[in-house]
Amino acid sequence: MFDQIEIMRDFFSKGGPVLVSVFFLSFFMWLLIIERYWFLYRVYPKRLEVIVEQWQRRRERTSWFALKIRDGLLTELSIALKHNLIPIKTLTAILPLLGLLGTVTGMISIFEVLNVFGTSNARGMAEGISKALLPTTAGLVTSIAGLYVITDLNRRAKAKELIAKDLLAH
Repeated sequence: MFDQIEIMRDFFSKGGPVLVSVFFLSFFMWLLIIERYWFLYRVYPKRLEVIVEQWQRRRERTSWFALKIRDGLLTELSIALKHNLIPIKTLTAILPLLGLLGTVTGMISIFEVLNVFGTSNARGMAEGISKALLPTTAGLVTSIAGLYVITDLNRRAKAKELIAKDLLAH
């Protein structure tokens, strides 16, 4: 247990403070993603069932007023389906940029070593390279995974919207 904690501490110290930021932002992004899938598969079907039942109980479904009520119910479902998608997209866009910030800070570290020791301190240069590459890699990997997932979530939300429109047809 303590060995694993030590390994993680060493990994984050090699990547610098930017890697810690990438880790926390990607953790937050994955929490939002898990919440969206939980909503889509556990919460939304029950909500849709309630709204369809509410629509079915209406006697009159063809007047202008009834159609506006239907549009309101569909809008309510659409908003619920799209909740948290924008923050996930934003985090997906921010993570590679944060990784590039890690590249810049790592390069600054390498230049400081070169300025003080010249090219004779290979260990100092290697630490700067790891500070440059680890956050960049982490930011890109989590962003690529986030792109795949946000595309899937958007596709699923649109499909569920269409199903809801069909169920609430007059």
